[in-house]
Amino acid sequence: MQAFVKPSEVEKLKKEKGVHVIDVRSPDEVKEGKIPGAENIPLDQLEGKVETLNKKEKYITVCRSGMRSEKAAALLREYGLDAKSMQGGMEEWDGEVVN
Repeated sequence: MQAFVKPSEVEKLKKEKGVHVIDVRSPDEVKEGKIPGAENIPLDQLEGKVETLNKKEKYITVCRSGMRSEKAAALLREYGLDAKSMQGGMEEWDGEVVN
């Protein structure tokens, strides 16, 4: 299974039913802007929120550069969730950003 998704593919994927974007950056980082519709769950809080996530859904994790989101996606996969990291993080994102 491919463990990452390119930023250019995220816009298309997030329009699909059952695909959710989780931004694992800190709330202060997210204030700089996030992908529209992304839910902010900081990496250090993610494990405690896993039980609230639906195993039938798909998740794309995002951070600043891609390192934390890779850890987040791996954690979600350990819990049986379908999760991929957005390669390059927000540094590579050229789509719409909201505050």
